[in-house]
Amino acid sequence: MQRRGVLHRLAGASAALLLPWLTACRDRPAFHGIDLTGADYAQGFDLPDQNGQRRTLADFRGKVVVVFFGYTQCPDVCPTSLGELAEAKRLLGADGARLQGIFISVDPERDTPEVMRAYMASFDPSFLALRASPQELPALAKAFKVYYKKVEGATPSSYTMDHSAGSYIYDTQGRLRLYHRYGSGAQALASDVKRLLDEAG
Repeated sequence: MQRRGVLHRLAGASAALLLPWLTACRDRPAFHGIDLTGADYAQGFDLPDQNGQRRTLADFRGKVVVVFFGYTQCPDVCPTSLGELAEAKRLLGADGARLQGIFISVDPERDTPEVMRAYMASFDPSFLALRASPQELPALAKAFKVYYKKVEGATPSSYTMDHSAGSYIYDTQGRLRLYHRYGSGAQALASDVKRLLDEAG
């Protein structure tokens, strides 16, 4: 009987110690994006930007990096996504300086450095556009599990590109953490970026 009472007291003490931890876990809001922590794909890139400088994830240590695949002549998805990214940066206030937007072209035939410079400037001057060569693009897309396909138009230069429409998000250490579906919204994106920045301190 005495032993049972001791066990009950120990159980009660353990529960009291665990309660704040459990409450903290329960109260912590979930990410708005899909948590990809530990995924073995979309691990990085080594590509020239619109200014001819080669870029890797290591260049952006200390920042949250958002990577989006698209093309400059995209009529809707790409400008909407980049617009939301620019708005998320604005919503972050001073922390916006620690957000790096990266656009990777799936249309290297038309997306020259000059074209990409003008395109990125219309969203945010700090955002970078990266270009894989036509020979490099298939392997890069496979490494990121990104879909793209050329859809012929009325003329040889009027084609469009079907492509995946989501964004990969990396923490300040360059680790893949989240995937945001198209249309998630600037507020949700800003919230997740802020949480990753807070994790880093």
